[in-house]
This record gives sequence, structure tokens and C-alpha cells, in this order.
Amino acid sequence: MYDTFNGSAHPRSPREIAIAAMPGDERVWVPQAEGVWFRPLFLNTLQGQWCNLLRVRRAGILSRHLHPQPVHGYVIKGRWHYLEHDWVAETGSYVFEPPGEIHTLTVPADCEEMITFFNISGCMVYLDEANRQVGFEDVFTKIDMCRRHYEKVGLGADYIEQFIR
Repeated sequence: MYDTFNGSAHPRSPREIAIAAMPGDERVWVPQAEGVWFRPLFLNTLQGQWCNLLRVRRAGILSRHLHPQPVHGYVIKGRWHYLEHDWVAETGSYVFEPPGEIHTLTVPADCEEMITFFNISGCMVYLDEANRQVGFEDVFTKIDMCRRHYEKVGLGADYIEQFIR
């Protein structure tokens, strides 16, 4: 039998997270670009991983990028695709993105809203048309974006702490 420490079998185990994935408060969605937001769910600073919902309310290209680690996605609403592939990820689709693959995320014109759950390890490396790096995101840049946004909208910069492990 295990001795328990705050519900865990080990005192150094991180706390669980159990939250409503779709927030009732619009302020929880962090703006990322015009018509694009993310909702943080889990920010793992020890392993460089994050889980979030990506919400898009505009058509067109979102970004050209690659990931040095695998990415897993699940489409909750709407649809999207990569210009480099002939498949379309629709509501209920699971997507696996292998490390190192360059792809261009695009939302079709007839999709009013797309929401996808992503589990990302490592970072996102943004690329231009010549495959030159033009930016990146990792768990720490995500945390910084959230802190600034939550402070600005009145939730407080420490609102993000509940998602950080």
C-alpha cells in the first residue's frame, strides 16, 4: 500500500489538472494572431511540452512551421489541412505530426470556426517560403504570452500558474 501525499504516491509528483477544456470566460482564450487564439490546458516546463486548444475564426494560411518532436492533435470542431498533404482533418479526426516535417496549416474558406486540441513537445519553428526560421514558440514563450494577456484582461498574470507543472 502507498503512503499518499496530497493524493499522490510521491511527494514530488505534480498536482493533477481537471478543468473544463472549453472555458465559459472568453478572456481565457489567448490571442495569437488575427482571428487565432489558444487556450492553455497544460504547460510542462520540465519536459518542454504543452497542451492547448487552438481556435481559428478566419480562413487561410495560419503558419508554415515544423516541430523537432512529435505532435498529436484531435479536431473538436471544424476542419483544416496542410498544403503539403491531400488529407483534411475534420471534426473527430486524430492527427499525428512526425518530427521535422514542414507543413503549412490552412483553414478552408467555408469553415467558420476550427478548434483543435494539440499536444506539443519541444517547440514550433516558424519558417518562411525558403525554409528560413522566422520565429519560434515553446512552453516558456507560451507562458509569457499568457501572463501578458491575462494581466491585460483582468484575470491577473498569475492566472496561468494553474496550468504550469
